[in-house]
Parts: sequence; C-alpha cells; structure tokens
Amino acid sequence: MGVQHRSLGRSGLSVSRLGLGLMTWGNQTDEHEAREQLTAFVDAGGTLLDTAHTYAGGASEELLGRLLGTVVDRNDVVVATKAGVGMRRGQRVMDTSRGYLLRCLDESLRRLQLDSVDLWQVHVWSDATPVEETLSALDTAVSSGRAAYVGVSNWSGWRTAQAATWQQALGRAPLVSTQVEYSLLNRGIEHEVVPAAQELGLGILPWSPLGRGVLTGKYRSGTPADSRGASEMSQWVDGYRDESSSYVVEAVVKAADGLGWKPPEVAIAWVRDRPGVTAPIVGARTAGQLRQVLAVEQRTLPPELMEALDDASAERR
Repeated sequence: MGVQHRSLGRSGLSVSRLGLGLMTWGNQTDEHEAREQLTAFVDAGGTLLDTAHTYAGGASEELLGRLLGTVVDRNDVVVATKAGVGMRRGQRVMDTSRGYLLRCLDESLRRLQLDSVDLWQVHVWSDATPVEETLSALDTAVSSGRAAYVGVSNWSGWRTAQAATWQQALGRAPLVSTQVEYSLLNRGIEHEVVPAAQELGLGILPWSPLGRGVLTGKYRSGTPADSRGASEMSQWVDGYRDESSSYVVEAVVKAADGLGWKPPEVAIAWVRDRPGVTAPIVGARTAGQLRQVLAVEQRTLPPELMEALDDASAERR
C-alpha cells in the first residue's frame, strides 16, 4: 500500500498525507538526485510538492519545472509554492504587498512552466501591509486562474482566524491551509493555530516535523560533520539541543527501538496523526533517505506510545 491521501482542510483538494519539501532542490540537491526523489515519491503514491519563490534563489522552482511533464505527469502531482520573502541589496525582506506577491507568483509560474499552481501560500506575516491588501492578492490569484487554492504560512493563530473569517464573510477565495512548524520539539501551534484551523476548515501542513533534524537522533553523541549543526545553519539547530529536547529525543529513540522502527518514522508518524494535520512536509538529501521516510506510511503508532510521547514532550507545548 502506498501513500494515503487526505482532503486539504474542508476543500476539495486531495493531497498525499506526506508532502515532499523542495527547499534544497537546485542547491544541495542536483537535478539527477531531484529526478530520483521525484520518481520515488510519485511511485509511492505521493502527490504534494512544496516549494517557494525564494528556495535556492528560484532554482528549486526552475528544477521542478524541468521535471514536470518529463519525469512525472503534471496531473499526478499537487504543486504548491509560496511568496512573500525576497532578497533586496543582499538583505532578506518580508513583503506581503499585493504588487510584490503577484509579481512573485508570475515569476514562479514562469519558472515552473505552468499556467496555474494548485496551492499558493503567503509565506510570512508582515505588519507593513494591511491584511486586506495581502488577501486581495490571493483573491486575484484565484479569480485570474493562476492558483486553484490559497493558504498562509507562519501566521499566528489569531491572524489566521482573522484572515479566514474575513474571506468567508465576504465570500472571497477561502483559505484552505496553514503551513507552520510543528514537531515533538515545537508544539506551540497547539494553543491557537490548531483550534483556529480546525474551526475554520484549514488543513495544517507542518514543516520540519523532525525538529530541524534533531529528532533523527543524529546529534545524541555529537555533531556529524555533514549535518546542519556543523554548518553555517548551526543556530537553526542549536535551539533544539537543550536538556528538555534531549529528553524528548531519548523518548523517540526508545519508542523506535521498542517497535523496531527508525526514530524519524516515530517522529513523523506522531505529527502526521495529530488533530487537524493534513500532511507533514518532509525533505531528504537523497532518494534513499526519502524512501526510508516514505516507509512510515505503512506504520501507525500505538495509542499508548502516542500518549507517552505527548507526556515526554509536554514542556515543548
């Protein structure tokens, strides 16, 4: 049995309950490896492909665009991308203005060699732009046929609820998803984002379900030379290497040992089956690693282990 599917929130869009993240495509992942990953993912029944306007400076979208229609049929996948982050004069900026978002969307479509994406998401929240202006860009994307569905990413619970309610009340393009960080090491969304999403019909797409790699257990005895923790991205990982995080990692490893699984399978299965979640976004450096991750589709955590992991990670709520 391959990857199973779920509806994205209360929309009619069906996606695989694991999504393939393409953040490293065109950078750490070359075209040959991307081809292998895409083939392995689709052969297993995966459909949801998640990229963004800024991933690898646009190379991620360009690489996916070259592979669509040649390696896999366009109709066999769900293409999701994001806009709202950019680089100006060497500095990272967050811009959710209507003009910038729509320019990014047009550039994404050119790179992807598509007339329309299946899901277009506002990548970040920005106080610099009124929310109604940001949402008007989503309406235009849908009404012009450049996006079938729209969502948000990295928004707080109350902002998500405000935007979703605004769209519903005015009969505009509904928000169908929210993409947020969620793992056993980061459960903050359970306070507001999860209830808001469930109440208003948004599917949750967790990013970094492996706690920025820490939940694989690879940092238990040091920092592997080829890991993010040993690179310029070490600060990205360091926040999850404290004492309470180590306690959670050991609980995951213990559960994996008892089940005969690998730690990543335990961590991903936990996130995948949390209330409100549609599909965790997973990434891999190689097709071999991806196949190992996809094996989790044949696995379901026993209720007693779900409860034990809840207890072990309670401090991370």
